[in-house]
Amino acid sequence: MAEHRREFEWFTEDHTGDVRLSIKARHLYGEDTPFQRIDFYECDTFGRFFTLDGLMMVAERDERHYHEMLVHVPMSVARDPKTVLVVGGGDGGTVRELVRYPGLARIDLVEIDERVVRLCEEYLPGVASAVSADPRVKPIFEDGVRFLKEAPDAAYDLVLVDSTDPIGPGEGLFSRKFYQDCHRVLKPGGILVNQHESPFYETYAQSMRRTQKRLREVFPVSGVYHFHMPTYPSGMWLFGFASKGLRAVEDRLPDAPAGTPAMPTRYYSAGMHAGAFALPPYVAALLSDEGGA
Repeated sequence: MAEHRREFEWFTEDHTGDVRLSIKARHLYGEDTPFQRIDFYECDTFGRFFTLDGLMMVAERDERHYHEMLVHVPMSVARDPKTVLVVGGGDGGTVRELVRYPGLARIDLVEIDERVVRLCEEYLPGVASAVSADPRVKPIFEDGVRFLKEAPDAAYDLVLVDSTDPIGPGEGLFSRKFYQDCHRVLKPGGILVNQHESPFYETYAQSMRRTQKRLREVFPVSGVYHFHMPTYPSGMWLFGFASKGLRAVEDRLPDAPAGTPAMPTRYYSAGMHAGAFALPPYVAALLSDEGGA
């Protein structure tokens, strides 16, 4: 049963057994779908935000940190990409950044839960509006693991996995078999970027290490990069960068438009691109027995 606007209350997300994030917010809407619980809130500091099963997904104030780093890092390295697959990403922020590139011919958005897309279009239109507005975007409401398994070889230049944590509907998106399918559907020179959790808290760090190990078993080039995400556990978050040969920093295109007056950004820049791959020593140490980052 749907729920509607209430007065201000405290939204709280448990990050560890003794750490929580609490935000004083007004609950706007809630709904249970066949896949998960979706809630929308608004507050003064972060604007509107939504959660899945009680976990923070997207907040207006900092979502560009996430979506710009997910999209513009690989797009600044890829050679003349035409086709992109987004797995997850039902909030539409990844698609919003991708449609800024006129050279892209097709963007397939595979999201298991259509209600995430439709509700974000209603409650977070500044994030989600490009999903329906740009004809290059093809929403596909299907399980991402199954879609990759059945997708043809060498179909995409980029695969961007904009997933939830490795629990519930997102669990299969962190398996070695899934990464093998990502490798198979990428064209020569193709790039995969996926969310990698946080290195700061032990449980998340274990997930990060496991994910990076599996990627390195499949891709010849693989590493991680970090960025600041205030509403995510610890405030420090990672993406994985894996490719069939292109290197994230050394092969960045000098004329990449992101972060320039031609394509202004809030978080991403050429300097942030390079700096994001300079890992703090403790993160490099966590990954050292996996071959480094």
